[in-house]
Amino acid sequence: MGCSAGLISIDLAKDLLQVHPNSYALVVSTENISRNWYFGNDRSMLVTNCLFRMGAAAVLLSNRTFDRRRSKYQLIRTVRTHKGADDKSFNCVLYREDLDTQRVGVSLSKDLMAIAGEALKTNITTLGPLVLPVSEQLLFFVTLVAKKIFKMKIKPFFPDFKLAFEHFCIHAGERGVLDELEKNLELTEWHMEPSRMTLYRFGKTSSSSLWYESAYSEAKFE
Repeated sequence: MGCSAGLISIDLAKDLLQVHPNSYALVVSTENISRNWYFGNDRSMLVTNCLFRMGAAAVLLSNRTFDRRRSKYQLIRTVRTHKGADDKSFNCVLYREDLDTQRVGVSLSKDLMAIAGEALKTNITTLGPLVLPVSEQLLFFVTLVAKKIFKMKIKPFFPDFKLAFEHFCIHAGERGVLDELEKNLELTEWHMEPSRMTLYRFGKTSSSSLWYESAYSEAKFE
């Protein structure tokens, strides 16, 4: 459970399969709002009662040679950014008791969107050199040198990730998040359709939303 739990679990399963040959790993991504339902009056903790919806999906991974021919996809690499050492990041989504009634719930801070943006920026910076064409990397490097060393007043260069990926599955958290990512990554409505339709049809299903989007892309575009 948790918005990033699906990909974190895939990363863990990948590590386990690297040391356990001829094995399977089953990843179950879910959101169970009944377990974390908050019955108190703290507004920062009541928000989660309105945001999340029930959802679940399962993904089976294998490192068996025989399964290569019938597998849908091959996991190439995973990139993770851990911001837990930062106090603001640690407290932006926190499972705690409220101050008045000691009822337990999930508290969301006002810094959540800014912190998510910083984590995404770090992820993209790490991912870029691994997937982008050399031309895009070179343009980024030249722009960075011009700004940092020669102090030139030019707009930051943002790589075109559409040159590296055909489909995008962006976590369907809320419409504002999708709008901002569409703008910053310069994506089209076609790229955003799986994320927007998942949010429209199923709501915010936390970690399972990425697999809903993947299934939508399979059915609609493949």
